This record gives sequence, structure tokens and C-alpha cells, in this order.
Amino acid sequence: MQPLPTLSEIESAKALIRPHIRETPTYRWPLLESGLGCELWMKHENHTPVGAFKIRGGLVYMDELKRHQPGVRGVIAASTGNHGQSIAYAARRNGLRAVIVVPHGNNPEKNAAMRSLGAELVEHGREFQEALEYSRELAARESLHAVPSFHPWLVRGVATYALELFHSVADLDAIFVPIGLGSGFCGIASAREALGLKTKIIGVVSAHAPAYALSFQQRQFVEQSSMTRVAEGVACKTPNQDALQHILHHAHDILTVTDDEALAAMREIIQSTHNIAEGSGALAHAALKKHRADWQGKRVACILSGANASMSILREALGA
Repeated sequence: MQPLPTLSEIESAKALIRPHIRETPTYRWPLLESGLGCELWMKHENHTPVGAFKIRGGLVYMDELKRHQPGVRGVIAASTGNHGQSIAYAARRNGLRAVIVVPHGNNPEKNAAMRSLGAELVEHGREFQEALEYSRELAARESLHAVPSFHPWLVRGVATYALELFHSVADLDAIFVPIGLGSGFCGIASAREALGLKTKIIGVVSAHAPAYALSFQQRQFVEQSSMTRVAEGVACKTPNQDALQHILHHAHDILTVTDDEALAAMREIIQSTHNIAEGSGALAHAALKKHRADWQGKRVACILSGANASMSILREALGA
């Protein structure tokens, strides 16, 4: 298991990304907080240039890649969208070719966004894991550097949002964070440990993509096919072994949210804050609302991890 980044490493990453990403806001929204019985702070990672937190890791990864492999000409990654946008954005700023492999039927708005950032899009497979395996074949065939969806460099970049959050809001009792492959969770764990805090970290996955929840419950690696229709950003079949070890060590709990609950949370976030949350981005709030009895009188934060919902899912959420 790779160690989590240190405070100095996270602060260096923050300095690296700051020309590209301003600190994202952390707000209390009275309407969103109403009825929860706790103090709720929302960390708005939807306010980045790609509408999601992943850009932080992509910029750090690409900087390190260029230092370690100055002759690299191109990169490839598998993604359902937000990781792909992050890699495309960072690759373009480093003069590199970017190829992104997505599963068939992927969010069309995310596909369009990746293309707009200069990525070459390849569709393969029915779910993320199949796209990932094919991306590895293409990497070898076309001499491209394969960017993983979980890596210490990515975690170091992502940890900057957690550092911002902890500096913005003191004495947090808990943070709810969606888990796709685990960089968002591990970023929070990194900052918490680096600052010596006791904040509980609650991971949230889709009930229709429960691999990490099952692994947490059984305290061992468990694969489970993803069937989520709404939260493609957490459509994980196969947990990352390093990420899982950190989650087992640092998580207070891993909760599940159904697609219907995610849609309801999307609508509530839009109504209460006039911000868009994609399905995976709404999971943290959905889980807090579902388990609000456990957090009465506490100070809690939720990570709105991304806003890149498809128009069809948005229409469904607004009509829910």
C-alpha cells in the first residue's frame, strides 16, 4: 500500500494547480440544511474548469509524468467522463496527445466535453472495467502512457480540495464523500491525517455499484458488477487494491444510495442551491439525508464532486 501524501506534498500540489483552479467555495445553504438537524457545509467541486474535482489530480499527474518521462508523446485513460476530462485538460496544457476510452452508452455530454478538450474518444465495452482493459491494449499498441484512475500523484492533487475544506470549516465532525475508484476519499484521508484531525470520513457508493461497500463490510476485496443508471461516476466493478486498503483503514463507514435517492438529491440540490449535481455528485447529500438521525447536532460536510449530468438524467431528476 502506497503511503498517503504529506502536508508539504499537498501544499506543493496546491501551488502547482492554483494558476488553473481557484479555491472552490464551501457554503451553507439554509434550504438544503432544513430538516437535517445538523450543520451542513457543501464543498462545491462542481466549480472547477471541468465541473468536477478530478482536474486537480490530472494536473499534478501530468506534471510528474513530464518530469519522469520527458519524452512521452501521448497518454490514454479509461473513464466514464470526469477523469477523462481531467486528463484531456492537463494533456493539452502539456502538449500531449490524449486518448480516452469510454464504455458504450456513456453520458453524451461528458463525451462531448472530453472531445472539446482535445481528447480522441474510443468507445468500447459495456462498463468501465471493460473500457479499462481495452485501454491497456491500446496503450501497448500505440505506445501511449496509460494513466490509471487511482495513483498517488492523483491523490496528491485531489487532496488539495480537502485541505481547502479543512481550512475553511473548523471542527468538522464528519465528511460524506462519493467513492468511484477512491481518489476523492483518499484525498480527504490524506489531508485529515496530515493535519492531525479526528473528522470521520463516510464513503458513499451507488447501491447498484456496491463493490466498495461489500468490500468494506466483508473486510476483503470483493468484485461486483455495476448496474447504476444515474451515477456513472461511481460505476466501479473492481476496487483498486491500494485505495481499498486506505478505505478499510480510514473510513468510519461506507453507505449506499439508490438511483432513485440520487435523483431526488439532484433535484433538491438544484432547488435549494441553484447548482447542478450529477448523479454521483449528489450521493453524499443523499446519504446524509438518509442517515440524518445519526448526525443530529453535528457539523457535517458533503462533497459535491461533480456537475456533469446528462440532459436526459437532468430532465428525469427535475421531473422526479
